[in-house]
Amino acid sequence: MILLLALLILVPAAAAMLRRNLVHSALLLVLSWAGLAAFYLWSGAEFVAFAQVLVYVGAVSMVVLFAVLLTRQNPDRAAPPDAAARLRAGAAVLTAAAVGAVIGHAILATPLPAAAGAPPVLTVRQLGLELMGRHAGSLLVIGALLTVALLGAVVLAAAEPGEKPGGKP
Repeated sequence: MILLLALLILVPAAAAMLRRNLVHSALLLVLSWAGLAAFYLWSGAEFVAFAQVLVYVGAVSMVVLFAVLLTRQNPDRAAPPDAAARLRAGAAVLTAAAVGAVIGHAILATPLPAAAGAPPVLTVRQLGLELMGRHAGSLLVIGALLTVALLGAVVLAAAEPGEKPGGKP
């Protein structure tokens, strides 16, 4: 079962990276995020699975799709990448590997719950009070950031004066 869930998460994510069509990539990421929610359900974290579906599969995927659909597509971008783009891609891969190494080290250094004793009992009500209490500012900042990103996509997609909506003068 865990192997099927891993495939449901990793295969669409890898396919999303390889696709040239941004809408197809966004839809593949939605499938990957749904697989992650299924993993949370499998591991017994029902509330986290619900939050995954609500936030990522619902809200973030819609923001990504709106941003992709509202921004102008440049047909001349099909040219092969230049040396500077390849250098940036290499730097991105090295950065991702470094971040993955740090996260992997943190995971391996964390004691397992069986070794640490019984897990704390946390109800959904307590989690909601915690999110709306001490972490309310973080939720507001994330909401504002997503709103600014969507507004930025709308501004980028807006036609310039004297330009028809299709991008043709």
